Amino acid sequence: MTTNESAAGEADWRRATELIRSAGTLALACHVSPDGDALGSMLGLGLALAGTGRRVVASFGDRVFAVPRLLRFLPGQHLLVEPSAYPAEPDLMITFDASTMERLGLLAPHAGKAGELVVIDHHVSNTRFGTVHLVDPGAASTTMVVEELVNRLGLPIDREVATCLYTGLVTDTGSFRHSITTPAAHAMAGRLLATGLRPEEIARDLWDRSPFAYLRVLGTALGRATLEPDAVGGLGLVWTYVSRADRAAEGLPYEEVEGMIDLVRRVDEAEVAVVLKEDDEGGWNVSTRSKGAVDVARACAALGGGGHMRAAGFSSALSVGDTMAALRPLLAPEGSRS
Repeated sequence: MTTNESAAGEADWRRATELIRSAGTLALACHVSPDGDALGSMLGLGLALAGTGRRVVASFGDRVFAVPRLLRFLPGQHLLVEPSAYPAEPDLMITFDASTMERLGLLAPHAGKAGELVVIDHHVSNTRFGTVHLVDPGAASTTMVVEELVNRLGLPIDREVATCLYTGLVTDTGSFRHSITTPAAHAMAGRLLATGLRPEEIARDLWDRSPFAYLRVLGTALGRATLEPDAVGGLGLVWTYVSRADRAAEGLPYEEVEGMIDLVRRVDEAEVAVVLKEDDEGGWNVSTRSKGAVDVARACAALGGGGHMRAAGFSSALSVGDTMAALRPLLAPEGSRS
């Protein structure tokens, strides 16, 4: 193996490789509003498989189908098709970085009708909704699981595949700053760098670029940030929101506010940070972060979402106030809840 001992059993690995080797068309899907790990893992495996001459289709189930601007540098986007062009009843479907079938959005019905469904993920909250599960909660990213799968299939990892896998690795580890970073994650980074990929170019695209309108909307959001020092069992909560009206005033697409949580989470006086972002349909996508004393994945799972102990999220159709009222009591540390 190229990673730490995988949580997936050998029977699952054997079955996954057998299914992939025998399949005609390989239908790949990642979660809606894809981040670097979701899109990077899907396109990384897709490129590796397409390099063998196989037919590969890849997609994600957003109503507005568009690759986020920050990820448009990723190779392999020629494999992408809109949800309407995705196989309705694929013989073999492979999902990436989705902890539940619902996270596939418009492609969830396709997953339900798939002959075989291979689920590739690293979230501890994964519900095992497939027929084969390559789920390793100990992996720092889903791309780590994909790297092992590519190696088990005996396929080469060239610079383009490596760029996709590295993107997922650095985004989910926060450039190796998060606690999920392991020796295996650094070892994988070394292997991928050896292909000749340019880490400085990837970093610039991911973190060092934004339109001026982002600064305007950021200022609005930070101006309404609220600190609740008595919340979270006295450990503190900081939160804010970005409405679609805020974005419309500056002409800023939704995707540009995804990383705002990484600024809000820096507040010393708060254990937990929350940012609510209204999408173009009027729903709220909620990002949560913890410094380690609170399991935000547990809180988000109770509201239909999921993620990691220190980084998780969920969607809400309620107002900002009602959403926070539902979330706030769930953020109390274990042992302090009534």
